[in-house]
Amino acid sequence: MDEQKNIFSKWLIIQAYKHDGSLHRQWSPGYVVLETDEYWALATKSSLVTEDDGRRWMTKENAIFLLFKKQWLNVICMFKEAGGICYYTNIASPTILDDGYLRYVDYDLDLKLFPDKVIKSLDEQEFLTNAKRYGYSPDLIKAIRRSFQETREAMEKGVFPFADSTIESLYQKFLAENQPFIPRHFVPRH
Repeated sequence: MDEQKNIFSKWLIIQAYKHDGSLHRQWSPGYVVLETDEYWALATKSSLVTEDDGRRWMTKENAIFLLFKKQWLNVICMFKEAGGICYYTNIASPTILDDGYLRYVDYDLDLKLFPDKVIKSLDEQEFLTNAKRYGYSPDLIKAIRRSFQETREAMEKGVFPFADSTIESLYQKFLAENQPFIPRHFVPRH
């Protein structure tokens, strides 16, 4: 029973907030495949995503979600059906574990690294609009821009968290730890 309880305690919900504290988006529970002093790595086979307006949708790909404790980003590493990994990076506050939820503030700027290593910047206009709407301080804007630039450089170099072999290993660990539960002493009834 302890083994079963331990597995259930490894599933966490991820929540993204806006700067004003309002809930922006929530993912159904992901399995904590690894926790270090620097990040949590969660795995999903698909995830139900609920938007702030109540819309719900399912992710299509298996994924590893890396949520950093000290860095201003998180990364969704999506295994594409056609092969390769697509990395979607949210520039965001460091993630905290709060009352059983992993929570961060989404600061709108995003970067996407495709399997062919093309990098695309996303949501610049949304960032500028929200910086004005929520009154981001100059220091906050500087931290967001610095994280954006450092993330782009890491993508160009192919270093963690943008290293396919590391992400694939994390997903294999998730699969190995989530085999069907088979009781050790099963006695069929006659």
